[in-house]
Amino acid sequence: MHNDQNVNSKARERLGLLFDDGVYNEIGSLMTEKGAPSGVVCAFGYVNGNEVYAFAQDKEISGGAVGQAQAAKISKLYDMAAKTGAPIVGIHDSNGAFMDGTAASLAAYGKMLEASAVVSGVVPQIAVIAGTCAGSASILACSSDFVIMTKESEFFLAPNTSAGSAKAAEAAGIACDVCESEKEAFTKARDIINLMPMNNLATLPAFEFEGSAGGSDISGIADKDSIVELCSGCGNASATALGTLGGSTVGFVSAGNGSMNADDCNKIARFVRTCDAFSIPVITLVSSEGIDEEDTMKAVKAVTTLANSYSEATTVKIAVVNGKTVGPVFTAVAGNSSNSDLTYAFDNAVIAPIPSEGAVEFLWHDKLKGASDLTAERNKLVSQYESTLASAETAAENGYIDGIVAPDSVRETLVAALDIMAGKRVSKLPKKHNNIRF
Repeated sequence: MHNDQNVNSKARERLGLLFDDGVYNEIGSLMTEKGAPSGVVCAFGYVNGNEVYAFAQDKEISGGAVGQAQAAKISKLYDMAAKTGAPIVGIHDSNGAFMDGTAASLAAYGKMLEASAVVSGVVPQIAVIAGTCAGSASILACSSDFVIMTKESEFFLAPNTSAGSAKAAEAAGIACDVCESEKEAFTKARDIINLMPMNNLATLPAFEFEGSAGGSDISGIADKDSIVELCSGCGNASATALGTLGGSTVGFVSAGNGSMNADDCNKIARFVRTCDAFSIPVITLVSSEGIDEEDTMKAVKAVTTLANSYSEATTVKIAVVNGKTVGPVFTAVAGNSSNSDLTYAFDNAVIAPIPSEGAVEFLWHDKLKGASDLTAERNKLVSQYESTLASAETAAENGYIDGIVAPDSVRETLVAALDIMAGKRVSKLPKKHNNIRF
């Protein structure tokens, strides 16, 4: 039930937007920060019928200053989430730490960061930045699986910089969405919670569903009206989204709309790791003409991260080559059984190590030399190359893909593949973690 004190009213209002029917139960409501209200409300309740823990800071109370009392309340909330296996939502709006000239505030943030690290990959964590998220608080928010910001919110380590805008956070791949209003932000948080399993040991949620119209993109494959796109403002040649297929949660990746860059690779890698932590199957649609190597070292590092994320993931992974795919992207996301359990391709797909024009120059240079019309001859050879050596049929004959599917039947093929792979079991060599470069 709500505390009747006329304090933290903004925090309570925000919690009301998150929880079903605005109903929740507070914990630690009488704790104070050196005799004053602590500037945070901690609570538990239900979101779409799912148990959820949440805290909301309130900048109207001492600037939302974080001190020992606030840290203790939030850390206890994380501990409860860990014990019961329920998601946790942090609503951030604070000017920073409680300043008394000592290291108390640093210790307070350290306590909360430790609590967040303990449940990382165990229960879903969502940060909603509804105002200012500054200093060490930005580290806590960024530790979440999903960060949602309102368009006027700020996110920074040090103040007085335009680099701390919501738009900048979205472009950097930190914010998975920037919303027009707080109501829209909490709706997004509710949508994500609805699609996520309660914890890393829980089964995937199941939903009633309608089939889609069919097609070669995410919206044509996923169940009707189930898609929640994430990080659309980062990486223009890729897309990541949660949704359902056959009524069960799936992570959808579109790897390619032209040449991918480092932002695309990092965005997809992060999404795949999140899905893997909660055993959410990943369906990857591959149609990339290569990696943009404007910054060669950055590109190499990013595609390595991408490949390692797919390879390390033990969740079900299915790839569909739905267009022309050139170079290392295919290798990274679909090139072997470690990166993809099953790989399909459309009958008109192209799978090539280098762009077709370059392959023709390398393989059939002699034919080009004597051509009276060089452009026409090159085009003819490119078409020949893509329909023979680089065709889906050739890839299937050599075992590089597992089958050829038509766009109007790919949805049914994927539903069947997810069903047969539901019992997937993988044993890995004992280790703490891999050592990929981020």
